Amino acid sequence: MKQWQTIFIDEWRLWRRSYLAVSALVLFTLLLLATSIFTGLRMTEEQHAREHQQQEAEETFLSQPDRHPHRMVHYGHYAFRTPPPLAMVDPGVDAVTGQSIFLEGHRQNSAMFADERAAANTGGFGSLTPAKVYQLLIPLLLIAIGHGVVVRERESHTLTQLLSQGVSGTQIVAGKWVALASVALISLLPLVIASLSASTAGDSLSISLALVATYALYLLVWVSLIVLISTTTQTRGVALGLLVLFWITTAMITPRIGVASANATHPAPGKIETELRMYADKRELGDGHNASDPAFEAFRTNVLAQYNVDTIEELPVNFRGMVAQKNEADLTELMNQYAEEKMMQELHQSNHLRSFGWLSPTLATASASQSLASTGLQTHHRFLRETETLRLNFVQGLNQVHIDKLSYSDDINRNNDEESSRRVRVSSENWKVLEDFEFAPDQAAERWQAARYPLLMLLIWFVAFTVSGMYCAARIKP
Repeated sequence: MKQWQTIFIDEWRLWRRSYLAVSALVLFTLLLLATSIFTGLRMTEEQHAREHQQQEAEETFLSQPDRHPHRMVHYGHYAFRTPPPLAMVDPGVDAVTGQSIFLEGHRQNSAMFADERAAANTGGFGSLTPAKVYQLLIPLLLIAIGHGVVVRERESHTLTQLLSQGVSGTQIVAGKWVALASVALISLLPLVIASLSASTAGDSLSISLALVATYALYLLVWVSLIVLISTTTQTRGVALGLLVLFWITTAMITPRIGVASANATHPAPGKIETELRMYADKRELGDGHNASDPAFEAFRTNVLAQYNVDTIEELPVNFRGMVAQKNEADLTELMNQYAEEKMMQELHQSNHLRSFGWLSPTLATASASQSLASTGLQTHHRFLRETETLRLNFVQGLNQVHIDKLSYSDDINRNNDEESSRRVRVSSENWKVLEDFEFAPDQAAERWQAARYPLLMLLIWFVAFTVSGMYCAARIKP
């Protein structure tokens, strides 16, 4: 048997005798199982609830009675973002960004119903997901078990005996590293089960395995750091202090510094300021409910020339519907500019925070995890864009019904003449302009692309600590 294997077995024998590793592993495994089951059930419930709500919203829209098409523009519709299968591991931004949007004419509403319910119901522990347990708590388990793996031999003077017997420092440190790495990999079993469950629920198997590999790499970063510190310090107290300090700095302090830095570097304008600017721009586009608005004078002239008539009453189509359609298109273009500006601002802040992964492996892991699970900010932005496309399509579809199926004279007299009011109520069959909506996770290639940069950070962290540990192991002294 090779010397490092003997050291590996001896390390586990010591842990088993002290019950330290076994007790800690059992405790954290139960914690992981509990959080995995709780988060999985919650995400499954959310998925079923949102799918049902989406179906119900579509049925409610389509079941509306005959009425004026523009009333349906204002009646509106709801769109829901269903969580992807891997949200059972990392729900990502779901709890803070909102999961549904009310879609209506002339407006782009914000996502709403951010799910903070679990945190309230469980005294603040609802946000303890498997991702957070692996990112924050499992490193503490490894620190508790492994901070003394090498320095303990120095304190008990057995390191001198091992070196004098011809066992190299590299063999000693390698055996200790493999022992601690085995603890880290054993702790991944609940994650493997959850990820494979996600793949059976329809997610990509390669992405599920990549998520497991990401957390494996993250924990091995900690294993390499713990063994490095244990190799280069003289007492277990110093080793433990340095490791806890590194954990506090990288897992707790650096992310908050990153958020503050992102806000300061890429400050976002206030909501009131933005809305005032947008409303001022909207006024220049005219009132789509008023076909006589001076803003549409040039449009009216062009339409009359196009149909070769002198008055809007002579048009074969409803000019009021044409004004509504044009105004909606112009409004949407304007609102999209503001929406894209806001999303770009958020993306700049997110990328700035992501760059702090060079200072914190925890941040790098969180970024890669959300990208692979399809629960990050970019996925939310895609949801906003897809729902806006849905909104514009059904609003413009109703405006086309307004143009084609209502006469101008009936339309302008609908509030004065009961017969005209009856004639402007079109058949509810026209509500079928509404498209089915189903939000799907990002494609596997897109997730790989988004996770590539933070995974590179993690790999460099691992290489740096491992190479440093090998260098120190080759020069280890009693």
